[in-house]
Amino acid sequence: MEKVKKLDTLVIGSGPGGYVAAIRAAQLGQKVTLVERDYIGGVCLNVGCIPSKALIEASKRYANARAEDEMFGLEYHDVSLNWQKTQKWKQEQVVDTLVSGVKFLLDRHGVEIIRGEASFISTKEIQVAWEAENTHYTFNHCIIASGSHPLELKDFRLGERILDSSGVLDLQEIPQRIVFLGGGVIGVELAGLYSRLGSDVTIIEAGERILKNFSLDLVKLVIRQMKKDGVKIITQAQLKDMSAENHKLYLTYEKEGKSVNLISDYLALAIGRKPHTERLNLQAAGLETDSQGFIPVDHQGRTDTPHIFAIGDIVGGPALAHKASYQGKVAAAAISGDHAAAVDYRALPQVVYSQPEIAQVGFSSREAEKRGINVISSHFPLSANGRALSLNDTNGFIRIIADKENQTILGAEVAGPSASELIAILSLAVEGGLNVQDLALTIQAHPTISEGMIDAAEGILGHPIHMV
Repeated sequence: MEKVKKLDTLVIGSGPGGYVAAIRAAQLGQKVTLVERDYIGGVCLNVGCIPSKALIEASKRYANARAEDEMFGLEYHDVSLNWQKTQKWKQEQVVDTLVSGVKFLLDRHGVEIIRGEASFISTKEIQVAWEAENTHYTFNHCIIASGSHPLELKDFRLGERILDSSGVLDLQEIPQRIVFLGGGVIGVELAGLYSRLGSDVTIIEAGERILKNFSLDLVKLVIRQMKKDGVKIITQAQLKDMSAENHKLYLTYEKEGKSVNLISDYLALAIGRKPHTERLNLQAAGLETDSQGFIPVDHQGRTDTPHIFAIGDIVGGPALAHKASYQGKVAAAAISGDHAAAVDYRALPQVVYSQPEIAQVGFSSREAEKRGINVISSHFPLSANGRALSLNDTNGFIRIIADKENQTILGAEVAGPSASELIAILSLAVEGGLNVQDLALTIQAHPTISEGMIDAAEGILGHPIHMV
């Protein structure tokens, strides 16, 4: 028999958008119920960005140990990797710890968690299916944060040897050979991971280059290092055929009209993600999606049905966890009556955990000029930075892009050690509308990579200390 319950604020999905929205809504005095059909913490925390970064870090440490870096005077002998122990550490010490933390935070903020799959019955009602039971709920407000799932190809279905990104991260053995179809962020990060572990890695990318949404100067550094590490990068190519035999895949791709064959143990699909909206019955809630399956929203995440909001991967734009969290806070505030709450993506940082790490925020010079802004930029190489030299890691740079007229910082690009951390300071500069002088006058500790930001800023001002 179907049960009917009344809810105040309903959140569908517990990923980085959903759980953050739920907690913020509770902090603002709302009575919050969260519905989750799968992992508490979502894809990112359980089978995506968090476990991948754990394994990427492990692979970098392993590669460094194998390098027997004579410059440091280090000598290692018989370095080996117990991959099963690495996987166990990733799961138990990293993922499980963080999942427990999310559950604790939701509980402490009084967020009710309901397990099951939600689908709309009307603009004010949902049904949650869990095992053999269907429960009927009414709600006052709803935040949809159902996330996304990897795209599949009808001719190359997932299976024992064809994996999505989650399957690649869960491999219990290091493959001898692996081919990544797609040279976006996920493909590049995971290709680098397995190449450092000793796999023979190939990337097949349909476009002109990998990491198409990143500055070419950043990407060139990544390509150079990947090729040095033995990764084969094949661009402007299409996978045409595949057969499996004796635990091997026989692949055929086409490039410039010619067919090329290769053999691999696994094929990893890294061709993008699709919004997870098919089973929500959005039409019953008065909602439509665009041609790509995304839900149109306004500056607060509000849909065409005013009391229903949507955030994260289901609303388009970069599929980034931090974007979803940010949108979740805005939506929660809007529900609580904050009419000024609005999303602003000017300072949305993007990072690739490659070797070297690369990051960017705001406008590139080219993007700014397309908008009619006359720009000036300065590029500081890490080869002139004391801390980078002491780390024996000088493959990178810091670039600042500013408005030439008023020197307002419009964007930044970073490659090198801790680029993912350094971009935070530059994101703050873009968000706050700081000018180059503000950054140049900020005292940075010595020796640090962050000193390079001062050098880049002083380069725009015309009086850099550490470059000519």
